[in-house]
Amino acid sequence: MTDERTQVVIIGAGPAGLLLSHLLHLAGITSVVLEDRDRAHIENRVRAGVLEHGTTEILEQVGVADRLHREGLVHEGIELRFDGVGHRIPMTELTGRHITVYGQQEVVKDLLARRLADGGDVRFEVADVQVHDVDTAEPSVTYLAGGVRHRVVGDVVAGCDGFHGVSRAAAGDTLHHLDRTYPFAWLGILVHAVPRTHELIYASHQNGFALYSMRSPEVTRLYLQVGADEQVESWPEDRIWDELALRFGLDGEPWDPGRGEIFDVGITPMRSFVTEPMQRGRLLLAGDAAHIVPPTGAKGMNLAVHDALLMSRAIEHWYSTGEETLVNSYTTDALARVWRAQHFSWWMTSMLHKFPGDDQFQHRLQTAQLANVTGSRAYATALAENYVG
Repeated sequence: MTDERTQVVIIGAGPAGLLLSHLLHLAGITSVVLEDRDRAHIENRVRAGVLEHGTTEILEQVGVADRLHREGLVHEGIELRFDGVGHRIPMTELTGRHITVYGQQEVVKDLLARRLADGGDVRFEVADVQVHDVDTAEPSVTYLAGGVRHRVVGDVVAGCDGFHGVSRAAAGDTLHHLDRTYPFAWLGILVHAVPRTHELIYASHQNGFALYSMRSPEVTRLYLQVGADEQVESWPEDRIWDELALRFGLDGEPWDPGRGEIFDVGITPMRSFVTEPMQRGRLLLAGDAAHIVPPTGAKGMNLAVHDALLMSRAIEHWYSTGEETLVNSYTTDALARVWRAQHFSWWMTSMLHKFPGDDQFQHRLQTAQLANVTGSRAYATALAENYVG
């Protein structure tokens, strides 16, 4: 086994892990990033695409937003569509802030390019990652690469390896998991087509929810609510397009979403999940390793970025002062934002989706809530504040 030492060992080269490594580098703190996939995989896996105003500001401040400003799509509002009528929520008018549509894989490309240009230590295709001794002053991570076992010792291990990663399991039964599974899923498609609208459309329909989004001036991203156990094979292209047209309908007529070549189809389960605490000893968790939110609120990547920022500040404060105050309060500081995002995502989900059964009482409540949100400046401002961050 090879042995080496760094200050922070980071597991996972997603947005949280790469941003954390970059922030630590700017503070003069060394790190090693371990990733079980290859570079091409992490740079091309399609994930979230909405950046809060504050997330964009963070990326600007750390010098990785040049391409984002060139290619990102700035949105100053969203549309809520129900009962065949569209209602715009003017987010920038209400809050002075906006969102930017820019794919998570693009953020990863920008962060990774910067880390490698700065001499960052990012190791791909590592296997059998294991976390050790998190309750001691010298936690370590071991892994296999090139047929050799390696061991990296640090002062802190940052678990940024997602919901299915090894980090959360390494904390054992000291963590408490709170979760909720929703009785539906999202079928998502990526389409080579010029978007028909300049802002996102959230549609509530008697057949279920639909979302019109985009990834670039040439690529649209659309979602349909489907059953929790639905299979992609049950949704041929014609059925997808017909259902989208129906759910986005205006004034009793189908609305053409702009057909094009579908080049990616997938089904995403809907769930909420929070780990409390988000740390054990010298192991700190960030992003999907600690929490999952329904995508309706567009909060997943934004929470990961915020976790990385809090964690970097805590670690930098510890090294500069010798005090572990911010490290010890990391969970409390992070969860305040996590639970607010969980509530907003749950609220958007429960307001816009069709729940199992023909519950007309529930439907009337949802319609009344949508009418309140679109008819009241106070309600609309509350939605806008949460959406832009």
